[in-house]
Amino acid sequence: MSEKIVVPTLGESVTEATVAKWLKNKGDKVSSDEPLVELETDKVNVEVPSPSNGILDSISAKEGETVNVGALLGSITQTKSAPSSSKNDLDEKKYSPPKLENSKKEKVNNKIEKSEIKKQKVKPLVLNEETNQKVFDEEPLVLEEEPLVLDETYNENKKVENIELRVSPAARKIASEQKIDIHSIKGSGKNGLVLKEDIMSLMGVKPAPSDRKIAHGPEERIKMTRLRLTIAKRLKEAQENAAMLTTFNEVNMHEVIQMRNNYKEEFQKKYSIKLGFMSFFVKACIIGLKNYPAINAEIQGDEIVYKNYYNISIAVGTDKGLVVPVIRNSDELSFADIEKNIGMLGQKARDGKITIEDLQGGTFTITNGGIYGSMLSTPILNPPQSAVLGMHNIIERPVVEDGEVKIKPIMYLALSYDHRIIDGKEAVSFLKIVKDSLEQPKRLFLNL
Repeated sequence: MSEKIVVPTLGESVTEATVAKWLKNKGDKVSSDEPLVELETDKVNVEVPSPSNGILDSISAKEGETVNVGALLGSITQTKSAPSSSKNDLDEKKYSPPKLENSKKEKVNNKIEKSEIKKQKVKPLVLNEETNQKVFDEEPLVLEEEPLVLDETYNENKKVENIELRVSPAARKIASEQKIDIHSIKGSGKNGLVLKEDIMSLMGVKPAPSDRKIAHGPEERIKMTRLRLTIAKRLKEAQENAAMLTTFNEVNMHEVIQMRNNYKEEFQKKYSIKLGFMSFFVKACIIGLKNYPAINAEIQGDEIVYKNYYNISIAVGTDKGLVVPVIRNSDELSFADIEKNIGMLGQKARDGKITIEDLQGGTFTITNGGIYGSMLSTPILNPPQSAVLGMHNIIERPVVEDGEVKIKPIMYLALSYDHRIIDGKEAVSFLKIVKDSLEQPKRLFLNL
């Protein structure tokens, strides 16, 4: 008896998918609920499980093929249990080891091994605002030695005496390790700069091409995934359909950092989750959204739809592209609940288990380019939302307080908004509320 494998319902507004990869080959034995094929939609990837125990006897949809919901993917031939025979056979089975249990254990072990292998392939998602703290805490990279200065009047025909050559740090290191006289080398760089290649050439060693070039050649051509195509389409639509404008401000993060440092250990001990910066920003944005409802609204046809709920989307970069999971009813959540939701969504992203439901229904987006070291950017809208807040890295800068210059941890903020629905006054005022709430975090607990 055979059983069909069909494309399942993929969620709201999703009617088709691409067969990304078959996890089993034709003729393989499969267990019930074991993943058979991975489908790629314009939002998430979905694994289709086996409907029963049996053998995969046909594959109807090949990898790369586009299929609709309900379409036939393949079929499973259900395995039949072996008929009982004579009493002697029963007696032998009575004293034989439990083969069925061993078989189950092997299947479970194989499943675990495959799961572990899959996890290894998934790159970890960066969703930890701790990086901001690192940018603030770490000292800038400084070369231990200043490059040597070349006298521009240097004449090659003259004997080198008391003239310092310009040498790149890499070349200097190799020359020191190999005990090579740098003055005997003619630099090929600008103004006679001695490069690493000059040292390697002298040693008779040519720099090897990159591993990627060796593996794939000078160029690679890879078909864009449905997710990447959808991202490109939506971002282009945002530029074409919205009157997008960006306003900027800066926030002194001293009080938030101090508050976080004072309570992070106690917070983690009580709630079993780290206290990050994102929960402060979510709370600050909600105060701003309540004061300026247009920023939490959207345009539908010739109407403005004001949202009286606050579903905050958090932009997350993954190895497959940008996803924006939603923290629903954020105004009704505590700091701990917000951090737990962020942690849960981050784990689902790392495991490749983000669902369509996790991505729908957002009313306002926060994106944190600071975790990658961004100092300033103009974030792009996440349609149909009307605004997005961009966070950046925290860097110590001189600021004037009470007529005195002081060094403070400063972050630039950027608010991109749809000028069709949001006026400049509203955008600037909203960003000022976010700034004030973060510079005086006690306001977050007083709803001011």
